Amino acid sequence: MGLSNSTQKNEAQRTKQIFILSGQSNMSGRGGVFNHHWDSVVPLECSPDASKIFRLNAHLGWEVAHEPLHHDIDHKKICGVGPGMSFANAVKERVGVVGLVPCAVGGTRIKQWARGSHLYENMIRRARAAAAAAAGQGTQIKALLWYQGESDTTTLDNAESYKENMEKLIHNVRADLHLPSLPIIQVAIASGEGKFIEKIRQVQKGIDVPNVVCVDAKGLELKEDNLHLTTRAQVELGHMLAEAYLTHFVSPSDTVI
Repeated sequence: MGLSNSTQKNEAQRTKQIFILSGQSNMSGRGGVFNHHWDSVVPLECSPDASKIFRLNAHLGWEVAHEPLHHDIDHKKICGVGPGMSFANAVKERVGVVGLVPCAVGGTRIKQWARGSHLYENMIRRARAAAAAAAGQGTQIKALLWYQGESDTTTLDNAESYKENMEKLIHNVRADLHLPSLPIIQVAIASGEGKFIEKIRQVQKGIDVPNVVCVDAKGLELKEDNLHLTTRAQVELGHMLAEAYLTHFVSPSDTVI
């Protein structure tokens, strides 16, 4: 589902509040994915909004956003429902037109997001392209939503180096986008591939960097694989991310009437 060339051109010029979605599989979305197929069930909270919610596709063009948001980004895996659409629907009445920039790739460790890596450089390239393509007055990159860490629970070394690597990521993203105060909302993992889940969670919840807040996914429903969030859990996570963003980073004067 896309837009005509003329409509895409018009949409590229519209003012958008841009949100980067990044991390690994629970950000790209596995809700509703079973036996290598997505059940195509889209909850009401994740419905498209052709006037207010757009996504930057793999070709750096804007189109109406719809599930699965990461289908052409995390393309080696089957993507389903993630938190992005429920987040966008929950914030749109306060912030206006939302531009989502999917960047998450399943199974990735934090070290694979180091500056200079393909994953990192592609995320920065896409974020810059989003800001440039939506160059209307008032268009801004508003926040990075980050959900990653499950793959770093497999070794003690990965867990012990997670804090340094995450703080480097925050610094590098802000520096490379020339946004020194860019809000970052990270998710404390609810699951993991190894036994060091709590070590990673402690780091995520304990990062003390200005304009970085954490929402805790622990307790959200997991699929039978005990790794990925269910569709309903993804909807709930999107609402948690929206509440965190609106509470910490949007003042009443910012609200779009």
